[in-house]
Amino acid sequence: MSLSLVGNDVTRLTALDSEMDIETTLAWVRGITAAIYRDADYLTRLDAAIGDADHGVNMQRGFSVVRSTLNGKEFNTVGEILTKTGTALSSSVGGAAGPLYGMAFRAIGKQLTEPSVTAEQLLAALRAGLEAVQKLGAARLGDKTMIDAFGPAVEAFEAAVRGGAALSTSASAAADAAEEGMRATIPMIARKGRASYLGPRSQGHQDPGATSTALIFRALAEAVAP
Repeated sequence: MSLSLVGNDVTRLTALDSEMDIETTLAWVRGITAAIYRDADYLTRLDAAIGDADHGVNMQRGFSVVRSTLNGKEFNTVGEILTKTGTALSSSVGGAAGPLYGMAFRAIGKQLTEPSVTAEQLLAALRAGLEAVQKLGAARLGDKTMIDAFGPAVEAFEAAVRGGAALSTSASAAADAAEEGMRATIPMIARKGRASYLGPRSQGHQDPGATSTALIFRALAEAVAP
């Protein structure tokens, strides 16, 4: 769709593409929920190869609780939405995923105390989320975990923001990097989690946590797209 924009219209669209507000944040969480529901069976198949075959089911259950928690509520800040999302995931997602995703969203949310946040503020929050997950799970890049998608996503988001890119462009770069990191887990030998028990037999399988993390970043890119 082409638009003819002049004056205040241009200013308004520029502002919308440089900040994430409450409505956009809710759209992000709704987008994650839709993606998890759509790909729940796929996530479970990935987990069946190297884990407990429950990642998709667990994530679907968790985001069902998130949806119920947020539905019909009013929020004053972006962070309030994300901290409530994290709390819901912590209480409802089984296995290691609940604490990890719960911690990530709570850490991100705690940084965002305004009804609208800039790309720089979101960057700091995403960085806090990554650091919280790394501290809790003691995982690094190359361990075949969600960090292999989360880490590259944050790095790409930061590079784009530092380069002066708009929020939508930065989020798209993050999603692309997360998906590349997700695919990079296929030849890795798992060094953390249930998959690490398989040793070399974990090679050749895509990590389910990295996959669900990539879904989260793609949903962010779609939510902030102009």
